[in-house]
Amino acid sequence: MFQLLHLSFMQNALIASILISILCPSIGVFLVLKRYSMVGDTLAHASFAGVAIGLVFGFSPIIISFVFTTFCAILIEVLKNYYKQYSDLILPIVLTFSVGIAITLTSSGRAQGNIESFLFGSILTVSKSDLYTILILSIICVVLLYLFYEKLVYITFDEDGAKISQINVKLINYILSVLTGAAISVSIRIIGILVVSSMIAVPVATAMQLNKSFKSTLVFSVIFGFIDVIVGLISSYYLNCAPGGTIALTSVFVLILTLLFKAVRRNG
Repeated sequence: MFQLLHLSFMQNALIASILISILCPSIGVFLVLKRYSMVGDTLAHASFAGVAIGLVFGFSPIIISFVFTTFCAILIEVLKNYYKQYSDLILPIVLTFSVGIAITLTSSGRAQGNIESFLFGSILTVSKSDLYTILILSIICVVLLYLFYEKLVYITFDEDGAKISQINVKLINYILSVLTGAAISVSIRIIGILVVSSMIAVPVATAMQLNKSFKSTLVFSVIFGFIDVIVGLISSYYLNCAPGGTIALTSVFVLILTLLFKAVRRNG
């Protein structure tokens, strides 16, 4: 295993994976507890459109993905005001819009790059510039999470109470949407667009089985996310396959093991 650290592409992939394993579950905790986990899946498809735009017009796919995903995240919040009675319609609308753009651009044959590396993830394509972009976005997200942590927790558990307490709920929801878009954008190089939402939801679902406090659940979500990403990444190298699949499978296996451990402990 340690010989992998001598490979430059593996060093880039590992650093990016560590950042992803911290960022995605940290944001995922708030999304899952707010019943917004499917938002992650919708924004993952939005990132596909962003990548397609970047590859067709020659811009950085990660940066354009972040911009477009953030736009779609804000669009979801705006549409909530128009579909208050039918909020479940919002996600299909944004998803259809994003996938339509992605398919139109990628099928045009003008994409200047390998779209499959973004769909399934790759440990070979994380360049230094990608790593710097991921690092900068991750630092910004962590700082924002720290600054708005208490308000995010308040809104997660009692949005009406937060409004009464004069908290700008709409602004905080917009910030959470931007953070979600950033988390997805920085993850697609390693995890891939098709399964990136699993890193937001599954480690949190695993941590919730421990029945701990919110802060402990947040910490364990990051720990499980780290295990999922690192084990999946190393497995993908030895199995010679895309890391997105092995990371997703690892996250599910860890969840199953946690459920089995919980059942044995309860019955024992």
